[in-house]
Amino acid sequence: MKPTGTDPRILSLAAEVAKSPEHNVPVILLKLKEILNNTPLGSSELKKIKQDIYCYDLIQYCLLVLSQDCSRIQGGWTTISQLTQILSHCCVGLEPGEDAEEFYNELLPSAAENFLILGRQLQTCFINAAKGEEKDKLLHFFQIVTDSLFWLLGGHVQLIQNVLQSDHFLLLLQTDNVQMGSTVMTMVQNILQINRAKRTKTLLKLNRQKEEEDRRLQLQLQRQRAMRLYRELRLSMLEIVHPGQVEKHNREIEEKSALIIQKHWRGYRERKNFRQQRPSLTEYKAAVTLQRATLKFLAKCRKKKKLFGPWQGLRELTDARRVELKQQVDDYVRRHPSSQMSDVTSKELHSQAQQQLQHYFMGRALEERTQQHREALMAQISTNIEQLMKAPSLKEAEGKESELFLSRSRPVAAKAKQAHLTTLKHIQAPWWKKLGEEVGDEVDVPKDELSVELGTLFIGGTKPP
Repeated sequence: MKPTGTDPRILSLAAEVAKSPEHNVPVILLKLKEILNNTPLGSSELKKIKQDIYCYDLIQYCLLVLSQDCSRIQGGWTTISQLTQILSHCCVGLEPGEDAEEFYNELLPSAAENFLILGRQLQTCFINAAKGEEKDKLLHFFQIVTDSLFWLLGGHVQLIQNVLQSDHFLLLLQTDNVQMGSTVMTMVQNILQINRAKRTKTLLKLNRQKEEEDRRLQLQLQRQRAMRLYRELRLSMLEIVHPGQVEKHNREIEEKSALIIQKHWRGYRERKNFRQQRPSLTEYKAAVTLQRATLKFLAKCRKKKKLFGPWQGLRELTDARRVELKQQVDDYVRRHPSSQMSDVTSKELHSQAQQQLQHYFMGRALEERTQQHREALMAQISTNIEQLMKAPSLKEAEGKESELFLSRSRPVAAKAKQAHLTTLKHIQAPWWKKLGEEVGDEVDVPKDELSVELGTLFIGGTKPP
């Protein structure tokens, strides 16, 4: 039965194969490679294309071409190697549908056997070839055929047994050529890895089934043990209860059991109903939330409309209402008389307010300058402290580093210089002049010497006199 919605490319290709002569069929079948490569891997479209290729017997055509003599095929080993790739890719991931038995029992084993026959033929040609270029081409074709076989075995693991039991596979292993032998051993290693993965998957599946069976048996044993304990308990209760009260006791037990069963059944039924009603409850809550938000938004819109709406004027007043409002205004004016002020008093108040404002702004400007000066002094102090913290010791000081620590204040510099000179004079004085002096006594320094020393002192931030 032909599928509906067949790809037009497959239809035209099948018609071309049916109308073309036999020697042109292999070249026409190579167009399948372009169709498969242009379709995303693993997509539903690719599965549909493979089903169409199988239903229109294009896979069978590829298999028939590969079973022919390679010398009769147009393009030789190049065409054959590409057809093996097409055949392996079409068979992997294909869902044959109604013809599954024929596909798995006949077509796939035949394809694997043809791959082994082609590999054996390529091996023979490689051994008999004399030129190095020809050997390289044949080895390349042999690798393509073995890769196609490996791809086919990866998609259909059940074919591994057929391949390992094939006589052609044994002949492939019996080679003395190093390059051919390494390619064959690589293929064998890949096949064994697939087989090992299959065994691991099978063991995991069996272990899982065994665990499920053990769990089921354990639950069954627990149920049987619970029933046995229940029956033993009933027998012990029957031995204790008076024979005349047995029927009453059984009725009470039946009532309790019925209540327990009803309780669990109602709980199950309510939970089931709740799970069924959960979507509707969610929709109801969502609807309530949306309605609440919509009503709030509409209320805000109406409020804004009232605030910013056009003024429609006052309602027309009747004569009685006009007389009533006039009477209320007169009464209010009579109870709250306004204080009158002369022009002179008003000008005096205005001038006083201006003076107070001027005094305030002048004081604020003075405060701002004082604050700026205070901040500048604080910044200077912070800089000096940081500079002193990072200052090197007197042994490490070099060059003009000491000048960086001169004070910017002339009085401070003068006082420091005076203290320094005093100390020097006291140290350089003879010992007999120091007799009778005590620690802390001040030494007079002539003003000329002080002024001379200060004349050569650099004070940062000031100009020399």
